[in-house]
Amino acid sequence: MSEADLVKARRANLAELRAHGIDPFATLRYDVTAHARDLSVRYVQLQAGEAPEEEHAIAGRIMSIRSAGKTFFADLVDRSGKIQIYVRKDQIGDERFAAFATLDRGDLLGARGRLFRSKMGELTLRVGDFEVLGKALQPLPDKWHGLTDVEKRYRQRYVDLIMNAEVRETFIKRSQIVAEMRRFIDARGFLEVETPVLLNVAGGAAARRFRTHVNALDIDVDLRIATELNLKRLIVGGLERVYEIGRTFRNEGIDTSHFPEFTMLELYAAYWSKDDMMAFNEELMAHLVQFVHGGESLVYRGREISFKRPFARIGYLEALEKFGKLRRDELLSAQGCKKIMEGLGLGFSPTHPHALDKIFESVVEPHLVDPTFVYDIPVVLSPLAKRKPGDPDITDRYELFCHHFEIANAFSELNDPDDQRMRFEAQIRERASGDEEIPPPDWDFVNALEYGMPATAGIGIGIDRLVMLLTDNTSIRDVLLFPLQRPAPAEEQSESGETLGRHRIGPVL
Repeated sequence: MSEADLVKARRANLAELRAHGIDPFATLRYDVTAHARDLSVRYVQLQAGEAPEEEHAIAGRIMSIRSAGKTFFADLVDRSGKIQIYVRKDQIGDERFAAFATLDRGDLLGARGRLFRSKMGELTLRVGDFEVLGKALQPLPDKWHGLTDVEKRYRQRYVDLIMNAEVRETFIKRSQIVAEMRRFIDARGFLEVETPVLLNVAGGAAARRFRTHVNALDIDVDLRIATELNLKRLIVGGLERVYEIGRTFRNEGIDTSHFPEFTMLELYAAYWSKDDMMAFNEELMAHLVQFVHGGESLVYRGREISFKRPFARIGYLEALEKFGKLRRDELLSAQGCKKIMEGLGLGFSPTHPHALDKIFESVVEPHLVDPTFVYDIPVVLSPLAKRKPGDPDITDRYELFCHHFEIANAFSELNDPDDQRMRFEAQIRERASGDEEIPPPDWDFVNALEYGMPATAGIGIGIDRLVMLLTDNTSIRDVLLFPLQRPAPAEEQSESGETLGRHRIGPVL
C-alpha cells in the first residue's frame, strides 16, 4: 500500500471506531496507576500460572499488534518502557473486541487489568477494559533510518522519539543531568537568577551577534552571546553567588560541537579565585559522571575516559611548546602567529586572538582526551580575565578540555575598571581591523566596576557538549530536541506554500 492508502485506511478505522461509539479525541483524562518499568520490577518474581488479584491501569502507545483469532497481543510503550497486553474476545465482549480490532500501530490506549506471565515468560496485562486515548492518522515507519536520514530525524523529532528508545533515553538523561547540576550548585549556596536575552549590547564573549528590532521602543537589540556581564553586575550588587542556566545565541557556523542556539551554565562566586573554581569544576564533573554512570569513568566514542581526581593540568603556552615546539615570544606576537599559521597551512586570520586560537585548536586539542585543565591563558584571548600576578601577558584563567573539545571556561574576573576600559579600547581596534566576532564595548559594565566588584571567579559550561559527553553522542544536534533546520523542501509544502510535514492534511471526518 502507498502511504496515501495507509492514511486513508487509518481514517476509515477512525470512522469505524466512532461507529462503535468511541471518539479517541474526546477523553479528557485517564487514571494511570502504574508504569511498565515499575511493574516489571515489582513482579520480577511472578511465575507462570500465578495471578495476582490487584488490577493496574496503564497507558501508552501501541507499537505492535498481533492477532490470533479471538485474541490480540499488543506491545504498549509508556514513558518508562514497554509492556505486553492481552485481549480476549470472551472477556471484553463482541462489541469491544470489534472496536479493538480497528486499532492501528501508533494509536494511544489506556488498558486496565491483571498481570500474568505468558507461556513465553513475558509479563503481560490481561485486559479487562480499555479506552482509546488518541488516534494516529499517520502511519509509523516500519524502520526509522536515523543514520541515513538524519535531517528527517531532526525535522520530525516527534517520530524519532516514538521510534527510538535510545533517543528518548538521551533526552530523559539530559533533563536529569541539568536537574542534578542545579541540586549540586544550590547545595553550595548559589542563587539561580534570570537575566535578559535581549540586550542593547551583547558582550561577554567574542562572537557574531544576532540582531533584531523592538517595535515598542523602536530600537535594534542583540540576542545575548553570554550572560556574563549581567551576572557580574549582580556580584557588584552584593548577591555574591549567582548562576544561570539558559539559552545563548551566536550567529556562527554549525558543526558537530557548535550550534547557533545552545545552553550555557554561567556561575560566579565572590571571594573565589580561579583555583577555587577549578576545584569546584573538578568536583562537579566527577559528581555528574558518578550520577550518570555510577563510577569514575565513562566510555565516549569507544574510549574509556577516567574522571578520577585530580584531573591533568598543563599551561597554555607549555602545551603549545610541548606539542608544537612553539615559543612564547612567537605566540604572543601578532606577526609571530601569522608566520606560524602559514607554516601550519591554516590560512589567514584577521586578528592575533583569532590566529592564536586556531593554532591551539590545531596543535594542542588533538592531544586532549582525558579531562585536562589548560591554565595561564594569554591576555590577548581573555579580555575579561584578571592578569596573573607577575606576568602581565597571562591571565588567571583555565579551560577544561575532554576528548578534544572545550567543556568549561573559567577565570578570576577582572575587577579593575581602568584595566577593563583599556581592554575594551583594544577590542575596538581589533574590531576595526575586520574581526566581526568582537562585540562593541559595554561601557556601562565599566561603570558598574567603578562601584566596586570584589575578587570573583566565574565559569561557563556548555550544557550541550557536557550532555554529549555523558550520553556518548557525537553530534550536538543529537542532544537538542528541536535543532534549527532549513525550511522543509518544496514537496513537503501545500499548494499555498504552508509547510505541512511529510503528508498533506486529509479530510476531516
